[in-house]
Amino acid sequence: MIKYFEFENEIEKIEILLTQLNNNKDLNFDKINKLNKEKNELYKKIYSSLDPWQKVQVSRHGERPHTLDYINNIFDDIVFLHGDKKYADDNAIVGGMAKIDSLSVFFIGTEKGNTMETRIKHNFGMAKPEGYRKAQRLLKLAEKFKLPLISFVDTAGAFPGKDAEERGQSESIASAILHFLKTKIPTISIIIGEGGSGGAIGIATSDRVLMLEHSIYSVISPEGCASILWRNTEFSKEAAKTLKLTSTDCKKFNIIDDIIPEPYGGAHRHPLKQSEILKDKIINLLKELQKTSINELVQIRKQKYLNITSDI
Repeated sequence: MIKYFEFENEIEKIEILLTQLNNNKDLNFDKINKLNKEKNELYKKIYSSLDPWQKVQVSRHGERPHTLDYINNIFDDIVFLHGDKKYADDNAIVGGMAKIDSLSVFFIGTEKGNTMETRIKHNFGMAKPEGYRKAQRLLKLAEKFKLPLISFVDTAGAFPGKDAEERGQSESIASAILHFLKTKIPTISIIIGEGGSGGAIGIATSDRVLMLEHSIYSVISPEGCASILWRNTEFSKEAAKTLKLTSTDCKKFNIIDDIIPEPYGGAHRHPLKQSEILKDKIINLLKELQKTSINELVQIRKQKYLNITSDI
C-alpha cells in the first residue's frame, strides 16, 4: 500500500471509503463514481500547487520509481557492465548498453534500491570514487562506439565516508564532470528524484538536463542547509524554500533545459505511465541532438555550463 503524505489526508479518507464500498456486496456505483471524481479533482488540486518542502517529500517517496525501474521499463536488450577496472564495482551507479526505439545507447544512473537489502547493496544511491570512474569508463566506451549516453540521477549526494575521501572522491567527481563536458557524443541527463550536490552533477553535465516535475536539484539537502544556517533541522521547510530546488526554479535559472510532467499523484502512483512519458521525451531529444554536428554540440555544451557559472 502506497504511503500517504500529511497533505494527502483528504485523499486517504476517500480511498478508505472506496475500499469499503468496493468490498461491499451491494455495490453503489453512483457513489463510487462520485468519490473517484472527487479524488481525481483533489489530486489535481494538490499536485498542481505543491510547495518546495512537499516536493522534497514526493521526490523521496519510498515507492517512487528508481533508475533500475526506468531502465527496465524504457529500454530493450539491456546489457549491464560492471567495475571501473581500477578498484571495484560500485553498485550505487549502474550502467551498460541497451536499445530504445531500435536505437543503441549507453546508460548510467544512481540507484537507491527499493528494499532494505537492495538499499544496502546500492549504498542508498551514494556513489564512491569507483562509481564515478565507472561512469567515466562507460562514457569513453560510448564515445568509442559513437553512441549517445543517457544518465538517470537520483541521489542525496556522493558518499561522504572516510574511505571514499581517501580514494579521491572530489577528484573522481571533477574528472567525471570534465569527461562529460568533453565527450564527443550526445548526452542526456534526467533528475528522476533527488539531485544532490556534486554527487548529482558528476553524471548530469549533459547536452540536455531534464527534471521530473516533482524532483529536486540542489547544492545541499534542506536538512543540511537548516543545520548550517539555523543550527536546527526543524527549519528544513524554510530551507527548502530558500534553496530554490524545485524543477520550476531550476528551469527559471537555466540550470535545466526542460521539465517532464508527472501524472497527478506523482510518479510513484503511475510508474508505467511516467516511464512512457520519459521514453517519448528521450527518443525525441535523441533525434533533435542528432541534427547537430558533434563538434558544434561540444562547443554549445561548454558554453552552456560557462554561462551557468558566470551567472552564479
